[in-house]
Amino acid sequence: MLRSLHMKLVMIMVLLILSLMLVVGAFLINSVTAFYLVDFYTQMSEVFDDPLLYHDLTTQTEGEEDGVAMLSQVLDAYLGELGVDDRNRRLYILDGNGVCLNAPEGEEPQLNYTENLLFVLNTGLETGQVGDESNLALDYMDLAVPIHRGEEAYIIYILDNKATVNNLTNQMFVLIVEALIFGLLISILLSFLLSKTIVTPIQKLTEGAMRVAERDFSRRIEVVSQDEIGVLTDTFNDMAGQLQDTIRQVENERNKLDTLFLHMTDGVVAFSREGGVSHSNPAAARMLRQAIGPDTTYEQLFGDIAPLDQVLAVPDHLEGERQVRDSFLQLLLAPFDRGQPGGGALVVLHDVTQQRKDEEMRREFVANVSHELRTPLTNIHSYAETLQDNVGELPPEMENKFLGVILNESERMVHIVQDLLTLSRFDSNRDELKLSRFSFETVVRDLYNAVYMEAQRHSHTLELDMEPGLPEIVADRERVVQVMMNIVSNSIKYTPDGGHIDIVAGRKGGRVWLVVNDDGIGIPEEDRPRIFERFYRVDKARSRQSGGTGLGLSIAKEIVDRHGGRLALLDKRGPGLAVKLELRIEGPGHEKQ
Repeated sequence: MLRSLHMKLVMIMVLLILSLMLVVGAFLINSVTAFYLVDFYTQMSEVFDDPLLYHDLTTQTEGEEDGVAMLSQVLDAYLGELGVDDRNRRLYILDGNGVCLNAPEGEEPQLNYTENLLFVLNTGLETGQVGDESNLALDYMDLAVPIHRGEEAYIIYILDNKATVNNLTNQMFVLIVEALIFGLLISILLSFLLSKTIVTPIQKLTEGAMRVAERDFSRRIEVVSQDEIGVLTDTFNDMAGQLQDTIRQVENERNKLDTLFLHMTDGVVAFSREGGVSHSNPAAARMLRQAIGPDTTYEQLFGDIAPLDQVLAVPDHLEGERQVRDSFLQLLLAPFDRGQPGGGALVVLHDVTQQRKDEEMRREFVANVSHELRTPLTNIHSYAETLQDNVGELPPEMENKFLGVILNESERMVHIVQDLLTLSRFDSNRDELKLSRFSFETVVRDLYNAVYMEAQRHSHTLELDMEPGLPEIVADRERVVQVMMNIVSNSIKYTPDGGHIDIVAGRKGGRVWLVVNDDGIGIPEEDRPRIFERFYRVDKARSRQSGGTGLGLSIAKEIVDRHGGRLALLDKRGPGLAVKLELRIEGPGHEKQ
C-alpha cells in the first residue's frame, strides 16, 4: 500500500499544507524588513533635523577653502548616530552635478544614480527637499540630503546595503524553521521521507533526461526503489544505453559521409520531390560556375537534361552531359528513397574535361607521329624503289642525288624518333638534369659564334647585346644550350633572307634572361597559346620544307620548366617574334629573388 504512487501523492499534499505555514514566516520576515526600513529613515530624520548639525553643515568657516573636507569633518562626529560603518552603511559627498567628491576609503568614487539621488539632483537642490523614498523590493536603502554651503551646493548621500536586516531576517527565518521543526517534528519527518522517495527519483530521471538530451550518456541513474518509478528508471537506463550506441553509429557514419561529401572532387546536388535543393557540396557549385542556394531549383540547373518526374520514375538512373564554358561534365541522375516523404533526386557531376583533352591529344599525337613518319618513309621507299628498278641505268649523279634524299629522310626520321624519346623520358621522369656551374655569358657568346655563319648564309644581320658581368649559373649546360640553339635556329629559319636578329642577355634579381628578337614572319595571335604544344605548327607545309618536326619548342619548354625557369613569347610591335628565356641563377628548387 505504501509503495503505491497514490499514497505518495497523498503525502505530498501534507507538504503543501506545511508550505502554507512557511508563508506566515515569509510574512513575518517581510514585516521585519519593513520595520527596519522605517527605522532607517527615522534615524536619518532625527540626525539631520538637528539644528546644530544643520548649522555646521551649511555655515562656511572663515578662510575656508575646501568645503568637502569641512563637511566630512562635521559628519565624522555623527557617524555613530547615523550608523555609518563604511562596510554595510556608507556615506558619500557629491557636488551639485552628481560627481562624487568624497567616498569611503578604498572605494571608487562612482555611484549608481538611484531614484532618491536623481530626485535631489533634479529637484531637491532647488527646493531643499530630501530624497527619502523607500521600497521593500530594493536590495538597498538610501537617503540623499541637499546642502548649500555658501555658494556651493552639495549632496550628502547615505547608502545601506541591507546586510544588517538580511542577517536579522536570516536569524528570524532560522527561528521560524526551528519552531516549525519543534512543533511538527513527526509530520515533517514523515513528509520528508515520503517526499524524498518520490521527488529524488524524479529529479534523477529529469537530470538523466537532460544529460541524454545533451548527448551525455556517461552516467546511469541509480535504481533506489521497486515501485513504478524504479521500473521507469531501469527502463530509462536501458533506453539511454541503446540510444548512445545508435547515436554513436549514426554520428560515425554521418561524419564519414560529411567529410566525403565536402571534399570529394565530384559534385553532388540533392533535390526534394518538389524540386528544391536540399543538399549540395562546394564541388558542384564550382563545376556549374554558379551559386547553389536554398532557392535554386532542379529546373534551373538540370531541367534541360531530363524532367524531374522522369528522374524520380526511372528504375536505376539516367546519364547526361553538359558543357560549362570550357569544361565538360558527365551527369548521373538517380532517385532516392522512393515513396518516402524525404525522398527526391540525386545528381552527381563528374568533370571529364581532362579525359576529353587527353583523348584528343592522344588522337592528335598518334596522327601527327604517323604523318611525320609516313612522309620520310614514303620518300625513302619511292627513291629506293626507283634505284632498284633502274640499276645500272641511271647516271651516277642521279643515283647520288637519290641516295642523298634517302639519307636526308633517314636523318629526319632519326631526329623525330630522338625527339619522341626525349619527350618520353621527360614524361616518365627518367631524364635527370646534369647540373653544374658555368658562365652564362660564355654560353651566350658561344651560341652567337655558333649560329653566326648560318645567319650569314641567309644574309641576316645578327647582333649580340649583353649586360657586362653576367654571373655563373647552376643548370644542365647541354640542355640550356639545346634550348638556346632551338630558339635562335627558329629565328634564322623563319626570317626571310636579309632579316635582322637581336640576341640580348641580362640579369634581373636572382635570374638571368635571354631574348631573341627577329623581324621575320612571326606567329599569328590565335596560334600563340598553342605554340609549345607537341607537333603543333603554324604552317605545316612551311615547317616540313624547313625540316621542322613540331617538337623543338615542346622539348625546350620541358627543359626550361624542369630548371624552374620561364620560356614565353613577348608582345612586340611590328613584324617578327620575340622569345624570352629566364633561368634561376642558383638552379632548380631555388626560390627566385
